[in-house]
Amino acid sequence: MAQTDCVVSPLGYIRSGQDGFVLELKPEYREALTGLQGFSHINVLWWSHLLDKPELRKKTVVEKPYVKAPDRLGIFATRSPMRPNPICISVAQVIHVDETNGRVILAWIDAEDGTPVLDIKPYEPCADRVRDVQTPVWSNHWPKWYEDSGSFDWAAEFVNAQ
Repeated sequence: MAQTDCVVSPLGYIRSGQDGFVLELKPEYREALTGLQGFSHINVLWWSHLLDKPELRKKTVVEKPYVKAPDRLGIFATRSPMRPNPICISVAQVIHVDETNGRVILAWIDAEDGTPVLDIKPYEPCADRVRDVQTPVWSNHWPKWYEDSGSFDWAAEFVNAQ
């Protein structure tokens, strides 16, 4: 199989401020929002532009990022935004879809203001939810549901947060 290079261009950007979180699409992608209204949640794929540095892209192992984790974890065993390709995915609750202006109002997203958005996919339980999930012992006390994550003390989970 021949190797090919990937070319990725942002469809839009995350905007955050006093008014909350908004996903703003470029004009040429606004029509792609047709039919998105009615989905309560979306998967947003975004580029971790603030951590897109050559030295961070080379990092394949991290030293104990979580309090209960092993001493070393491969980057693919984390959800860290520091990755060989700094692509991240977040589930976000949709408050409103404004097709005309190419805006999706979100309840919250763990991306910074100005973050490039690579893709949007509707959250579909038949594709995005798994009944019998298994996780390692060091993370099996984390919330089992998205809605419970907001009240969970995530700061207590990270080594550097203490």
